[in-house]
Amino acid sequence: MSLFDLSGKVAVITGSSRGIGRAIAERMAEHGANVVISSRKQQACEEVAHAINDKIGSRVALPVAANISTKDDLKHLVEETNRVFGPIDTLVCNAASNPYYGPQADISDDQFRKILDNNIVANHWLIALVAPQMIERRDGSITIVSSIGGLKGSTVIGAYCISKAADMQLARNLACEYGPHNVRVNCIAPGLIKTDFAKALWDNPETLKASTARSPLLRIGEPDEIAGAAVFLASAAGTFMTGQTLVIDGGATIS
Repeated sequence: MSLFDLSGKVAVITGSSRGIGRAIAERMAEHGANVVISSRKQQACEEVAHAINDKIGSRVALPVAANISTKDDLKHLVEETNRVFGPIDTLVCNAASNPYYGPQADISDDQFRKILDNNIVANHWLIALVAPQMIERRDGSITIVSSIGGLKGSTVIGAYCISKAADMQLARNLACEYGPHNVRVNCIAPGLIKTDFAKALWDNPETLKASTARSPLLRIGEPDEIAGAAVFLASAAGTFMTGQTLVIDGGATIS
């Protein structure tokens, strides 16, 4: 059996109708997992699930729309997954928001709260809904997709960086709480990745030039280059890792 085999596992990935989340879902399905595709719009979820099912040749992907800012939606996500696929083995908290780009002093209260609620509180809610079934079975993997923004300062996405730093601490705290139950909690911290979510950064020639100049690989990343880390953390290969943050940024934060 491969160390990366996910056969029979059930994985829920938020924000998986595009970008990094979709790449993670596709790769987990290729490694044998049943995957739940979730984002705000059901149609978008269904399109991705249909594409994965067609590629794999069986119904391994389930579309379940959920707005991460609504606890009832997250409860429905967990309940529907349990109803169709059974207990959840792997949770990937990937969905996030960043409605503001500019100086910290100019961000509105509503924008700041939305970033903190969607990027931290929603992760806390969803993990709290899923963790009990993992604890009961004494097995499970939780991955939060953070960002290298949580490790660095910024003059334009400060609130987002604050939320991503908090995600790393959330993972460390929960790793300590859940470790005795054999439930692992880790973060992935991508650098600049070519997604729609980060388009304001990579679609700007000056910003892109500055970002690639700081990277030994002299380029930004692709969503699929993050997916492998998520498979690793969910599989037998990652069973002795918890409370950690895997930085995947082309070497931009080498120090």
